[in-house]
Amino acid sequence: MRKICCFLCLLTQVLFAQQELDKDAVLLTDKYIVFEGDTLQIDLSEVFLLKKLKFETSYERRYYYWFRKKTLKAYPYAKMTAERLATIKERLSKIESKSKRKKYTRRLQKYMEKELTAKLKKLTRTEGRILIKLIHRQTGATAFELIKELRSGWKAFWYQSTAKLFKLNLKATYDPYTVKEDYRIEDILQRSFMNDILEEQEAKIPLVFHEIDSIWNYNLGKKKPKK
Repeated sequence: MRKICCFLCLLTQVLFAQQELDKDAVLLTDKYIVFEGDTLQIDLSEVFLLKKLKFETSYERRYYYWFRKKTLKAYPYAKMTAERLATIKERLSKIESKSKRKKYTRRLQKYMEKELTAKLKKLTRTEGRILIKLIHRQTGATAFELIKELRSGWKAFWYQSTAKLFKLNLKATYDPYTVKEDYRIEDILQRSFMNDILEEQEAKIPLVFHEIDSIWNYNLGKKKPKK
């Protein structure tokens, strides 16, 4: 898997470098308190409560927590990518000379290579796949689009060809509304944000988790048709 991780390292360099309740999820927007005959309204921020995890088999439980570990490992890299991307775009917008822009980008790539290579080489194929999806979640663009924008179409094509050798797709998007694996990732992220396991960073694509959760609970709760 070392080649996969080296590839993801190149990608990252380009970018510069609570309580769970056993019931359906609900939104709480306000509360009322009656005190000595008077009704007091207390405005609170919206709070989303996630239902308790349930597993039908021990295999499902083991798989969930295995996949959770992979997601928790990949998310910080996606978050960092979004932060670095914002920084590099801001700085590049202030550099008019093309040669200076290229020089600046190369300097950042060398820095990121030294900073992140050792860590990114440890990523597995699954972690790489999750990272590519989360890059889209946090930046609003696919990894392929980012490489094409910051480097060139040829570089993007070459990296995509290399990724396919390892069953990875730089053009992959993040869609928890329709893709079950993405829904699982989003569920893990939301629970981790609520429990302060991960530092939340706003997604750059439209996501409303209670809507996503309702869709999947409805679909998974459907009875299978009789044969």
